[in-house]
Amino acid sequence: MIQWQKSSFSGGGDGDECVELACGESSLLLRESDDPTRILPVTRDALVALLKSVKEK
Repeated sequence: MIQWQKSSFSGGGDGDECVELACGESSLLLRESDDPTRILPVTRDALVALLKSVKEK
């Protein structure tokens, strides 16, 4: 079973929309809580690049 972790920037409530992260067998997994069936597998390097890009904005 995949263990999802909510973003530390989410409101913490069950209904809050947020980005969630989990470790898959061969990659990291991202999803939005408002559409949990759409899962995006990413590499560590791709996630680092995404976070750097978001932080710059």
